[in-house]
Amino acid sequence: MPPQGMPPQGVPSYGGYPPQGPPPGYPPQAPPPCYPGQPQPGYPGQPQPFGAYAADPSAPYGRDPMTGEPLSDKSAITAGLLQFFLGAFGVGRFYIGSTTIGGIQLGLTILGILTSILFVGLFVVAGVGIWALVDSVMMFTRSVPDKYGRKLRS
Repeated sequence: MPPQGMPPQGVPSYGGYPPQGPPPGYPPQAPPPCYPGQPQPGYPGQPQPFGAYAADPSAPYGRDPMTGEPLSDKSAITAGLLQFFLGAFGVGRFYIGSTTIGGIQLGLTILGILTSILFVGLFVVAGVGIWALVDSVMMFTRSVPDKYGRKLRS
């Protein structure tokens, strides 16, 4: 038995053992077998299986079917629910990146709570509540874009 890493007696070495390719003058070997679902080497890509989509690096969350614009990484359902339940504090707006509008909603709510003793604050809090309700409906319908101007995804 030959030492470890050495070819057996009578087998020529072609730059390493086991041989890395056919010796010079021999035809090339057949390509390795492909497994189902993998493209064959040397051939163009096979059609995608049902339900699979090609990756688009410029739109990792898909594209809007009407305009073709990339969709946001923020969910319209999540944004709408946050705005519906915590909209007076601007949470839905903070979620989609509209920090200015979220801060205004939060500030008006705090101001309304502090001035509710004077009875004026109740109207402010009610106004912010209506604003948050309308905002949540607009988020559910994907009418409000994220901070980059992209449409919210479903």
